[in-house]
Amino acid sequence: MRIDKLLSNMGYGTRKEVKKILKTGTVRVDEVVIKDAKQHIDVEENVVTINGETVEYREYIYIMMNKPAGFLSATEDEEETVIDLLIPDDQIFAPFPVGRLDKDTEGLLVITNDGKLAHHLTSPKHHVPKTYFARINGRVTEKDIEAFKQGVTLDDGYKTKPGELTIVEEGPISQIELTIHEGKFHQVKRMFEAVDKKVIYLQRISMGDLVLDEDLDIGEYRELTEDEVELLRK
Repeated sequence: MRIDKLLSNMGYGTRKEVKKILKTGTVRVDEVVIKDAKQHIDVEENVVTINGETVEYREYIYIMMNKPAGFLSATEDEEETVIDLLIPDDQIFAPFPVGRLDKDTEGLLVITNDGKLAHHLTSPKHHVPKTYFARINGRVTEKDIEAFKQGVTLDDGYKTKPGELTIVEEGPISQIELTIHEGKFHQVKRMFEAVDKKVIYLQRISMGDLVLDEDLDIGEYRELTEDEVELLRK
């Protein structure tokens, strides 16, 4: 990799700004001063320093966020996005949310710059299960459980794949968990509308085998562990 690309990717500025840094003679590769922006280095073997501080190269970043309501699952928009919640040191990796959570939906959101993993998690052919907790305006019944198990027909005529609906708490305001294996637009809300009920609160609690960290407050995030990344790759 070219030295200017490495430094730019690691947040030391634009290519133009990095060239200025190189000209100062403060960048060293294996203790040798490098001023040529086109100099190629081996990111696995060479040690790069700026003013004596080692530049740690990382290609990918993997983040678990407890998404708050009111933020869009997007990278750029006139409204606030989940990327706006990241500190600048994490934003330099140009990460993006994997799939979408509605603006008013909370819970587990994976953010990464690993396109291959993102494709795996969102591709319809992989059927990665996603589990949601929801409060429903209306009494959810065994009849609804059976309907979801068979698949329900949405307002556009699409019949969903089977979903696993569990009643957590019965009542006029029901609490449920629902696992689905696809990700149609507003799918959970539309599935309940198909059985004449309304979602009044929605939170994603798991994606594949990755479960939302209970220690993460709304709006907080942390990097995934290597084991958690492997869970997503399964």
